[in-house]
Amino acid sequence: MGQGIESEAPNNLLELLPADAVRMWVTVSDWRTAVRAAGEALTSSGATSIGYTDEMIACVEEFGPYIVIAPGIALAHARPSSSVHRAGLSWVRLGSPVEFGHESNDPVSLVIGLAAPDDSSHMTALSTLAELLSDDAARSALMEATFPGRVRDIIRAHSGADPDGKDA
Repeated sequence: MGQGIESEAPNNLLELLPADAVRMWVTVSDWRTAVRAAGEALTSSGATSIGYTDEMIACVEEFGPYIVIAPGIALAHARPSSSVHRAGLSWVRLGSPVEFGHESNDPVSLVIGLAAPDDSSHMTALSTLAELLSDDAARSALMEATFPGRVRDIIRAHSGADPDGKDA
């Protein structure tokens, strides 16, 4: 078995997204509580401290809804900081979509949280996630997934990992 993600750059989204960081049908009242839900999932998985959630919200307050990267999808993140313990992702499917204020990609029904301890792992995670989301079939399947195991199965199939979770 390989080393944990704390000691090497993650090369697989499944390494970044533990099962307990996938939340489905989360009820939120606005974009801030949606980002907070993604941050809470990152914190509970051990990837970040709670301060990182405030950093993600502050980025949207400062720069606007740039995190809404595709129709219905927001990628909540902040700059690498001491609040990040290790690279990680969270996956929050909202019970009802919310507006982030994006001109063309609102409303959002999926918030993906991204945490990275340094610029290199930040870029690696972003490019791996972008590759997944640029696959129309995978993106559609992910948007339609109704339970956490299905999300991970779709990611596993796209990444080339075998059904037991090991890389092919």
